[in-house]
Amino acid sequence: MSLNSYPVSHRRRQLLLGTFAVGLSALARPLYAEPIAVQVWKSPTCGCCKDWIVHLQTNGFSARVSDQGNNAARARLGMPQKFASCHTALVRGYVIEGHVPAADILRLLVEKPTALGLAVPGMPLGSPGMDGPAYGGRRDAYQVWLIRKDGSANVFNSHT
Repeated sequence: MSLNSYPVSHRRRQLLLGTFAVGLSALARPLYAEPIAVQVWKSPTCGCCKDWIVHLQTNGFSARVSDQGNNAARARLGMPQKFASCHTALVRGYVIEGHVPAADILRLLVEKPTALGLAVPGMPLGSPGMDGPAYGGRRDAYQVWLIRKDGSANVFNSHT
């Protein structure tokens, strides 16, 4: 049966679905026309932090970097030590601790939950910045935690 043999209402439905699909492809583009400013605190010698910053820049962020370490910034911004990693960032009022994927940060910025921010504790292999050739393609499953202002947390996303 050809498309022409369908009733007009079916063809209209197909056109609407096609229009909807084109609209969805527009959503795949970056959410913001201008780069999203992010402040990052890290050690001056940390290579994985530099790789994470490149990951952010590739995904629509513009990073301002402070190479003074991140312990003082983490404490000042209120991120609990149990979620600590090698770098701390601040983006649009949210604290980002560790190797959080850019897609999860973008989701946070769209959903705007009442929260302190996101954290990936430690340095899991396969997370952005910990995924270069030096790691031989090894990957750990890890969670991105949504940290509430009272210090409680729940899983925001899981990566395998």
